[in-house]
Amino acid sequence: MIIRKAFKFEIRPNGEQQRKINQFCGCSRFVFNKALDWQKQAYETNNKTKFSYTKLANFLPQWKIEFPFLKDCHSQILQQSLKDLESAYRNFFAKRANFPKFKKKGLKDSFRYPQGVKIEQKNNRLYLPKIGWVRYCNSQMVLGEIKNVTISKKCGRFFVSIQTEFEQTIPQHKGSEIGIDMGVARFATLSNGDYFEPLNSFKKHQNSLRKAQQSLSRKVKFSQNWLKQKAKIGKIHHNISNARKDYLHKISTEICKNHAMIYVEDLQIANMSKSAKGTTEQHGKNVAQKSGLNRSILDQGWFEFRRQLDYKSAWLGGYLVAVNPKNTSRTCPCCGHIAKENRQTQANFKCVECGYSENADVVGAMNVLRAGHAQLACEVNRISGQQQEPTEVSRILF
Repeated sequence: MIIRKAFKFEIRPNGEQQRKINQFCGCSRFVFNKALDWQKQAYETNNKTKFSYTKLANFLPQWKIEFPFLKDCHSQILQQSLKDLESAYRNFFAKRANFPKFKKKGLKDSFRYPQGVKIEQKNNRLYLPKIGWVRYCNSQMVLGEIKNVTISKKCGRFFVSIQTEFEQTIPQHKGSEIGIDMGVARFATLSNGDYFEPLNSFKKHQNSLRKAQQSLSRKVKFSQNWLKQKAKIGKIHHNISNARKDYLHKISTEICKNHAMIYVEDLQIANMSKSAKGTTEQHGKNVAQKSGLNRSILDQGWFEFRRQLDYKSAWLGGYLVAVNPKNTSRTCPCCGHIAKENRQTQANFKCVECGYSENADVVGAMNVLRAGHAQLACEVNRISGQQQEPTEVSRILF
């Protein structure tokens, strides 16, 4: 199995190297915006004009004459910026993303080298074309062949992401199978009764973030004090994100190492976190409560958790199956009775038919596991071409 993996480190450039990195970020952003503007104008002139990387790449020598500061930047960086614009258009037409937007200064500043980068792991340094040898904080060994290197800037710190490719034999996983129920009171509940408490990273930093934003509102816009305060707010958001990612990595690694088959709910998080404010003609109900629930849902990071489970289970020889979450919290795992009265409270489940009682999150995880079994059985029958009557569980949950 060919694996593509990225290794991210913090780099420690000197003053001259920092100036060059900022300049290259600006050149990459300028070429992206210039190409996007040209493409928009060409489409307005002739709506049959298609995006062409080759045509835009031929403009680079002309732009270097017109804008001499582009000559200081490495040519491959400018070409990769056009490649990013091509990917943005491709994602838009495939309905995977919105229409490409102009890049703003200071927001996700980065540029990429497709080749020419050298790394000396023993000396904790790497060579970047037109920048030189740069020290980096070496925390792990870089494995495989280097495919590309991305330099980024965030919260006044510089990072390098080295994407490599190597071949690895898939081990045979000897773990068990598990169903996972995602929630807010409990971040993840397993079908065997174990559960993980939520981190609530945003909630812990909410007071300090509110005070920092209030202080920002009192300062003169774009003054030095305003810029310093805005940088402080960015660092708080950066700490929130780092704490959440670290927690998700620890949990997902533990689950993937212990279980070969993992069943999770296929949650539509964008629909779950929609605002309830309504329209001017028809006002919404319980807007404040729904706003707090949306904040808690987005603070958990369910989609990132599922993404980590997906690739980690594949690396370890396991499988991840996403099932329909319909009626998983209302179905009795003992008798199969479906009713909203089975869940009288948020935490407790008691079947009105047979009297079975258990924690509601554990019941949800057990039903996710059963739904995963039914889904796999239907897939096997479909592949083998056999016509089989749907099972009782599949009738209940699908």
